Amino acid sequence: MKNTLIAFGLTATLMAPLSAEAFTTARGVRVNPVDDLVFEVIPKSSGSYSDFWCGASEYARRVKGASWTDRIYVVQGRSTSVTTGRRSAVQYTLSPAEVGVAPPPQGWLALGIKAGDSMSVQQANTYCMQTPIARN
Repeated sequence: MKNTLIAFGLTATLMAPLSAEAFTTARGVRVNPVDDLVFEVIPKSSGSYSDFWCGASEYARRVKGASWTDRIYVVQGRSTSVTTGRRSAVQYTLSPAEVGVAPPPQGWLALGIKAGDSMSVQQANTYCMQTPIARN
């Protein structure tokens, strides 16, 4: 019994930092660190453009301490989450040069979320003010 309690205590202690680093927005979007420079936004469902950018803004501001004028960069567009295994996630960073992110080629039409896309924390935060579409 004593060994079981020690093992449980050790497991709880080792897992505590992981759960402490997780962040959830008011809209239910989860944001997990991938490493010190990259974080991953994971919506409850497949996620909208607004869900991804709002989650990135909230995390950058509240957890990473970014200013409103700092830029958030997409590291990896929509793909499978590396932290949860969910099918829809986007990875972001505040340090593009350190993770090797370059701006995408310029064009007149941009669809989706692609590596290199960026916006200021304040601009991304405007997506938090949009009312989510109610689903019946």
